[in-house]
Amino acid sequence: MSVWFCLIQMHAVNKFHKANGFVFVKDLKKRRICFCIVPSLNYPCSMKSAYTVLGLMSGTSLDGLDMALCHFVKTDEHWAYDVMAAQTYPYEDGLRARLATATGLSAYEFVKLDVELASVMAGAIGRFLAAQTVVPDFIASHGHTTFHQPGNRLTVQIGSGAVLASLTGMTTVCDFRSGDVALGGQGAPLVPVGDELLYGHYDACLNLGGISNISFRKDGRRVAFDVSPCNMAFHYLACRLGLDYDKDGEIARRGRVDQTLLDALNGLDYYRSSGAKSLGKEWFDAVFCPCLEASSRSVTDKLRTLAEHIAMQLARASHGNKGETMLVTGGGARNVFLMERLCAHSNKAIVLPDLLTVDFKEAIIFAFLGILRIRGEANCLSAVTGARIDNCGGAVYQGRSKSCEKS
Repeated sequence: MSVWFCLIQMHAVNKFHKANGFVFVKDLKKRRICFCIVPSLNYPCSMKSAYTVLGLMSGTSLDGLDMALCHFVKTDEHWAYDVMAAQTYPYEDGLRARLATATGLSAYEFVKLDVELASVMAGAIGRFLAAQTVVPDFIASHGHTTFHQPGNRLTVQIGSGAVLASLTGMTTVCDFRSGDVALGGQGAPLVPVGDELLYGHYDACLNLGGISNISFRKDGRRVAFDVSPCNMAFHYLACRLGLDYDKDGEIARRGRVDQTLLDALNGLDYYRSSGAKSLGKEWFDAVFCPCLEASSRSVTDKLRTLAEHIAMQLARASHGNKGETMLVTGGGARNVFLMERLCAHSNKAIVLPDLLTVDFKEAIIFAFLGILRIRGEANCLSAVTGARIDNCGGAVYQGRSKSCEKS
């Protein structure tokens, strides 16, 4: 056993005190113990220069489980990757309904759902990897966010990592957000580390998932924040028409803007706040949805108004970056009408990459965040989340497989 300092950066430490196999970190200026670090295993793959990782992402839009089998190579100080295979496993209607209402379940039913989702994920992983010729070194799973209240030091992603490791036999990295939230951060967005190290040649990176987020460099550092609801809001309205989504935004295109609704959405307090900030389903349900419901206009007009609102907020957020190019990924990048409205409001050169990157960038980046966790390197940036320090987040459950070998 050896100590793996996974929650702090060395420059933030004033003094160490060892006791009973634990390390207590003291902040001498404030004369108090900050937290203790549990000794962790020396993972054999921790200092490799090449990794094959299965990244998993279950987003708030409830599309399903995104799986990306990726190969990463570090040369000098630069990372490169290839996507070897990728697939989305759609959730059955019953599971999707339980995930959508998870915050209202009893404690017992909630814990059962945590285990059930992990079992479903393990089954999907087994079928996916059966068609591949490569076994990943480990799994990096974001899980599915249910509660996200960083102001209460609370964030929960279900899809038990322990169950995943047990059922697949593979070491599993999960629970990426809790450490940052415990350090006073938002625990989101987390993709900016990947934006910086994998996509840093773009001036800005915009992800249009269930919730949209943006990241860019400003004054020599990476900054990022959640911008607005995106696909989860489109899904919310499309369900009123018996649809999962508005394909290409064609229904929205036929609608007319409800100026009263648009003003109400644009006037929400969240958009006036600055600095590190993030959104969750609780805010969407309590604040955003009532605005949509207050309008008496047709669903078609609400979809049109929503597209305008999101495009305006995305453009406004992008104006904080002086660069020219903006990489756009996520399911919302497939919404042709939304992209047209974004182009109408933004002064950036919009870059749409290959469809693998569009659809699986978050799964790719969480695979990469898993590597940083295994290596003990920062995968949460305090400049982004507002945490006290940069930190290395993620719980690691050791699997039975011996695929992580020194190289």
